[in-house]
Amino acid sequence: MKDEKRMRFVSAEQVARLAGVSRSAVSRTFTPGASVAPATREKVLKAAEELGYHVNDLARGVLANQSRLVGIVATKPELGFRAHLTAALAKALIRRGSIPILINTGQTEDELLAAQKMLIGHRAEATIILSGSPPASFFELAQRNGQPLVVIGRSEPDADHVRAGNSEASRNAANAFFAAGRRRLAAVGSQSGTPSIAERESAFLSAARALGAEAMAARGPDSDYDGGIAAARELFLAGERPDAVFCANDQIAFGVMDFVRAELGLRVPEDVAVIGFDDVPEAAWLSYDLTTFRQDPAIMAASAVELLERRLENPDAAPGYERVIPELVVRKSFVPA
Repeated sequence: MKDEKRMRFVSAEQVARLAGVSRSAVSRTFTPGASVAPATREKVLKAAEELGYHVNDLARGVLANQSRLVGIVATKPELGFRAHLTAALAKALIRRGSIPILINTGQTEDELLAAQKMLIGHRAEATIILSGSPPASFFELAQRNGQPLVVIGRSEPDADHVRAGNSEASRNAANAFFAAGRRRLAAVGSQSGTPSIAERESAFLSAARALGAEAMAARGPDSDYDGGIAAARELFLAGERPDAVFCANDQIAFGVMDFVRAELGLRVPEDVAVIGFDDVPEAAWLSYDLTTFRQDPAIMAASAVELLERRLENPDAAPGYERVIPELVVRKSFVPA
């Protein structure tokens, strides 16, 4: 019974028997650029379609000491913008003919290194890293094995990079608040300290101080909804309240908005204006109607795949760098002057 229930794939040998050709003729038919007579090709394709045969790409990759596997490494890939970027990367890689493998890893060094060893052991041709905090040993292991790396949202030596225009957007947020008459400006980030979050907070506060505005900051335990609520509680109950808040991502902004409206009875944007970052779909919900900087996940994914293509074509090229500048999407939480 176990043998009868075991999954069995159609083999090239079965195709060869049905088509009345050799096993090697089947292999040549499905090998790009290989020589095979038109009549033979037609027989093989007809038999393959009848049997439902598909080439075993995994076995072919093992024999060639390479594969079409591309690892996507992320911490908490189900949250916020990262979920949409992960989905966009998977679509872009599939269009390329690659097989995306999602490694939902923890934040400890052992977990991250285990993920990288898995990808190297399966001969993944490249790794795309979304996580904000892999240790240096993670990158060193990949580089020792000659595996190309594309890094999104951070800097790392000898890797190709896709970065958002965090500093530009953050300075624009401070300028827009100030031009609208707001003078007590706050940045809300998180204690996670990822490079993108830290860059947005730092650039906003520097620009606010340069304008002569009062600048303050608060950080929740993580860059999520609950972190936004915790940061808002610290910020709005500590002393003089800000009249404008720039949030390092939309999830934080949602927490801030819900706290100030539900707990303090403040109005958005009349009492406090709010700008987020990412433009996740929930930002357009009527309950938030959040003004935010849009990162387009499809553009960032396409940039990452383009860098991957360049690296595979020219392994010795200098590290590539793509910068995607976010645009401000204006909704009701803040309307610039």
